[in-house]
Amino acid sequence: MSLAPDTRDNPALSQALRELDVILANAGVGVVFVKARTLVRCNQRYAEIYGFASPEAAVGRSSVELYESEEVARSLGRRAYPVLAAGETFRSEQLMLRQNGEKFWAHLTGRLINPEDPAAGSIWIVDDIHDRKLADAKLADLHAEQQLIFDHAMVGIVFLRGRRVTRCNRAFEQLFGYGPGELDGQLSRTWYLSDEDWQAAGDLCYQPLASGESFHGELLLGRKDGSPVWCEVRSKAIDRSDLSRGSIWITQDITSRKLVEQELVNAKQQLEALVAQRTEQLSQTVAELQLKIAEQQAAEARAQRLAMFDGLTGLPNRHLLADRASQAIDIARRGDEPLAVLFLDLDHFKNVNDTLGHRIGDTLLVQLATRLRGAVREQDTVARTGGDEFVLVLPLTDIAGAAHLATKLMALASAPFQVDQQELTVTPSMGIAMFPTDGDDFDNLLKCADAAMYRAKKDGRNAYRFFTSEMQAQSARTLQLENALRRALERHQLSLHYQPQLALSSDGQARIIGAEALLRWQHPELGWVSPAEFIPIAETTGLILPIGEWVLQEALSQLHRWDLAGLPKLTMAVNLSAVQFRHDDLPDLVGRVLAHVGVPAERLELELTEGAAMENPAAAIIVMKELHARGVQLSIDDFGTGHSSLSYLKKFRVGKLKIDQSFVRDLTDDVEDRAIVDAIIRMAEALGLETLAEGVETQGQLDFLRRQGCQAVQGYLFSRPLPAEAFAAFVLAENPPISASLALS
Repeated sequence: MSLAPDTRDNPALSQALRELDVILANAGVGVVFVKARTLVRCNQRYAEIYGFASPEAAVGRSSVELYESEEVARSLGRRAYPVLAAGETFRSEQLMLRQNGEKFWAHLTGRLINPEDPAAGSIWIVDDIHDRKLADAKLADLHAEQQLIFDHAMVGIVFLRGRRVTRCNRAFEQLFGYGPGELDGQLSRTWYLSDEDWQAAGDLCYQPLASGESFHGELLLGRKDGSPVWCEVRSKAIDRSDLSRGSIWITQDITSRKLVEQELVNAKQQLEALVAQRTEQLSQTVAELQLKIAEQQAAEARAQRLAMFDGLTGLPNRHLLADRASQAIDIARRGDEPLAVLFLDLDHFKNVNDTLGHRIGDTLLVQLATRLRGAVREQDTVARTGGDEFVLVLPLTDIAGAAHLATKLMALASAPFQVDQQELTVTPSMGIAMFPTDGDDFDNLLKCADAAMYRAKKDGRNAYRFFTSEMQAQSARTLQLENALRRALERHQLSLHYQPQLALSSDGQARIIGAEALLRWQHPELGWVSPAEFIPIAETTGLILPIGEWVLQEALSQLHRWDLAGLPKLTMAVNLSAVQFRHDDLPDLVGRVLAHVGVPAERLELELTEGAAMENPAAAIIVMKELHARGVQLSIDDFGTGHSSLSYLKKFRVGKLKIDQSFVRDLTDDVEDRAIVDAIIRMAEALGLETLAEGVETQGQLDFLRRQGCQAVQGYLFSRPLPAEAFAAFVLAENPPISASLALS
């Protein structure tokens, strides 16, 4: 509704009033013209505040009905009239009524249109302050509760700023013998016995406060009358980032406790003096007893060693082996972790003893024990159970790890032994049993490993066998792949395929922004070998380091070739294994490859799994900072499948979270997966991170991800991983952006 009169004869005034109408219509406060307690005109905001359907609906209504009662309205009028009549502005906060009967607090600002003619009416500005009033009330209650605690605390509390008292409670004043308010504004020197004590306390207490920590200690202070008082003191900065805002100190009188402690010290000193006297008297007797005890302990140690260790090799014997194995199995059971038991027996060792004598045979066994001990980890147990039989207990060792160690032990045991100018060669037969597949306790595992060892002897000796045929087959496959993988790089069997990564836009388009480099291995006899099978072997054997360097070099070189071919400026995502990430040379290696290829660092994105990042978060943060400083982008791959700590995640220098395809796969059917994906996207937004969903294969998955705000995707809906030339053709064919609703194969 316009507030302007008819101004057709005055165009300038008409324009000014029209502009005023626009201002009032869009004002953030309510504006009303009241005459004779009747609403004459108001703006849109005024109608909204009081719940009128429109400004027109308010016209003609009595202003009295906007108050709790007529008396309340008249009371406001009696307070407002003298101010308004004097030509001044009246301001007040008033509880008022909306049209639906709801009460609310409003701030009123009123002024007469013409103080010389009050009948001409008044203009009122209304601001809805109900929410602020409620918040002020809650804050007042909180302050009251805090003051109640402060005033009635059993300990002394004081606030200092610049080592001066800004506030303290009565308990603090009473602790040091001061009257109410007597310490206000005083330096904390007041309750110290000397200037030196005050200076020393400052050096001691304020150093932790300056580094964001709290101080806790016991100090000897002084009361007003000069008497000393021991106090337990706790202090903390009010704002660790701004020490000028002061600190809070909590003190408690512990003088009585300190006196008791001193009495105990005195009593102890007296007792020690008495003991010293008696010790002097009995020194000869004690010396004799000590000699006897030492002799007895030495005898017990020899007996214990004979009971727990093999007298020839110094390795644990069968008894100690059983004890250590049982403990290791209990730990593996609680942690649901693998464990292997390996039984080793020398082939035809009896011939050595019969031909060369037991002394030669014993020397050979001692040398073999040394080799076995040097081949295992600190947490592993190597024991001799008798004759030429050795048993190894290997915690945290799966089938591949057991097979790898068995192969290593085969070479060690088969290497020539030098005994008394004689070169002797023996061969081992080994059996391997796995926990919990082959047994749930040590006795059963040992029996299975023993049986597997005899199977190795039956199969021709100088070999190892697993207890089950399935494990043996898996071990043979692992060994075959490991040997083949060692030559895969030099024989050019490895290659990279590239899967497009697409950015989603609100207009339904998807634009190709990058590629993820995926490692492939085609063996001339084994065919295509799955990365899920050969990458763990590469990590176990350390081959992942040269392979990973080749992947980085090849992926960035291909990106450079695409640039020369006229493709859009894409980013290249390269996966890092945990082994690569732990390597000290990683940041320098990345820098060297980037410099050699000539690709800007910001176009490389290194993907790190959640598990690898959390393996050693402190070290991960250092490496990420170095890579980030070089301009390299970082992302967390397979997010949601590991165990991240948000306190660390916010410190990681990553820019993107990749949502694992296991959550994307059932998005259209599984409520829990939808909740997880939505939570990841919301969390990433809060942390300022981008999100990319992997494994997008259906239109329904894509629609959900776009609705939730996921910024990028990759998956079979758009393209499978492609060789370099096919990828380039795909990008050029789909440039400009493709429709995100179009499924491509």
